[in-house]
Amino acid sequence: MKWFFKDLQKYSDTDPFTFNEVLDIKKELLDRYADEVIDATSFKIDGTAFSDRGDVIVDTHIVGKLVVPSSRSLTPVELPLDFAVEEYYVPSKAAESRYEKDDVVFILDEDDEVDIRSAVIDNVILHIPMHILSPEEKAGKPMPSGDDWKVLSVDDYADQKAELKTVDPRLAKLKNFFKDQDSN
Repeated sequence: MKWFFKDLQKYSDTDPFTFNEVLDIKKELLDRYADEVIDATSFKIDGTAFSDRGDVIVDTHIVGKLVVPSSRSLTPVELPLDFAVEEYYVPSKAAESRYEKDDVVFILDEDDEVDIRSAVIDNVILHIPMHILSPEEKAGKPMPSGDDWKVLSVDDYADQKAELKTVDPRLAKLKNFFKDQDSN
């Protein structure tokens, strides 16, 4: 799904270029992001592209599913994705200043191509959450553990840390034992 920038500049917002494709990006995802992606379905891509002040605006709706590792136990978790992306393609660095800092703006040469396939791959990866749990883990399945190790929740870790800071009552009197020597 590549189009020449010049060709897309011919379309207006009242008569945009529309596209509706099914992309199989599984190979690229597994090659580039093997640690983040276990499997992927084909992705349905719907969108429009049109020109505004010589720039090209591409609105894309992306739907598909990934299988990703749980952030707690690394067990495979199915992750449905359904999101929209708006990207701006501009012919020069000067045109970039017309957009907000949080807008996605790509600077292209006059004869450069707009590659939607790469944009879809990048946006699919960006939409993987940092914290992913399997349904069992969400339901309260015990944390993973093994020989001499276990995963702690943040609350359990804070409790354990607080326990280590408490002083044994039998040793409480020794707390002030060297108090006079600290002033020297």
